[in-house]
Amino acid sequence: MTSTMERSEAASLGRQFINKVPEVTVWFWVIKILCTTVGESFADWINTTLGVGLVNTSLIFTAVLAGALGWQLGTRRYVPFVYWLTVVVLSVTGTLYTDILTDSQGVPLAVSSGVFAGALAVAFGIWYARERTLSIHSIVTRSRELFYWLAVLVTFALGTAVGDWTLELTGWGPGVSVLLPLGLIAAIVTGWRLGAGAVLSFWLAYVLTRPLGANLGDWLASPGGDGGLGLGTAVTSVVFLAAILVTVVHLTRSRSDVIQADGPARTPRAANPARERIMLGYYAFVAVAAAGLLVWANQQPHAAPAGEGDSPAAATASLTPEQATSSFPPAEIAKFRTIASDTLARLDSGDQKAATARVKDLETAWDDDQDTLQAKNGQAWHFLDGEIDQVLTSLRAAHPDKATEVQALNTFLTSLG
Repeated sequence: MTSTMERSEAASLGRQFINKVPEVTVWFWVIKILCTTVGESFADWINTTLGVGLVNTSLIFTAVLAGALGWQLGTRRYVPFVYWLTVVVLSVTGTLYTDILTDSQGVPLAVSSGVFAGALAVAFGIWYARERTLSIHSIVTRSRELFYWLAVLVTFALGTAVGDWTLELTGWGPGVSVLLPLGLIAAIVTGWRLGAGAVLSFWLAYVLTRPLGANLGDWLASPGGDGGLGLGTAVTSVVFLAAILVTVVHLTRSRSDVIQADGPARTPRAANPARERIMLGYYAFVAVAAAGLLVWANQQPHAAPAGEGDSPAAATASLTPEQATSSFPPAEIAKFRTIASDTLARLDSGDQKAATARVKDLETAWDDDQDTLQAKNGQAWHFLDGEIDQVLTSLRAAHPDKATEVQALNTFLTSLG
């Protein structure tokens, strides 16, 4: 939404370039969610499947981000392909920065969520103090464009932290986890239609599309036993990437999302300060209700995801290394062995934080290969899955016991042969 005054201001300021962000339509939100999902899947593929590692993957994508952002800043108008490429890379990079804090530095998700929320508030505060607007309908100067992309980057990092923290608190599965951000976005749309501020509503929804997209991807990719649809990460990524390309081609040809600074404007909605204040109370109520739901969910006995607790692995008889690994590709077994050995070496050196960070790679690599390995030998997969659960539980205990950690890792390494 934009006002006639905003468009007039954009026209006067916009001698340098035309507005370089898209109009907020249904297509905008569809492609934003698609970009979030495929971006995260691609980062996980490089990080774990190719064995590049979290820090190296972050460095790679930071360099890619510099190139994509430079291309975007160098354009003189909104170009769908360039704009959405930058969004995808920002999605990956923001997610990786959160993962570094959580997995490599051991920062609790509650803390990182607060840090990123504070950083976003500071970015918005400086942006507004300098430009007197946070509207995306006036991104017509270089400083506004830089503030815009900084805010987008921080929203991805914040959305990642808040989304992961929610899952940590609730223990929800892939399907259920989609419902909270989806419900909150629906509440924001309702608030906006009832008169809430358009700018506030836009940025609230923008943050929430990050956990929605990620949870949607997990739901589609996770096996049926874990509450997902079992499409796998590869199929899910290809489907979403194809959908992005089709949407970008459509927008490029139709130009239906181009903001015309000096052309016919969409019918603006007159601002109503009194109603906006009332709707602030509505948003506060929604926030309190969401917090209450999370507190309630955290106090419930968490249903153990497949592969934990009462999983089939618990009932699987012990297998010899040959029985446990012979059905699986040697390269995959070698990958798991390398990660477990690295984790053990870091424990032996007394670096608990580094060991905990490294074992995350084992969890991710195992989850990524689940569809392939479980189909080859379900009994062996459940057996090794149970041993990996023991490794993860021991290293992530509130007060880790080194002897227990070492025993779990050595048991797993023995099973790998």
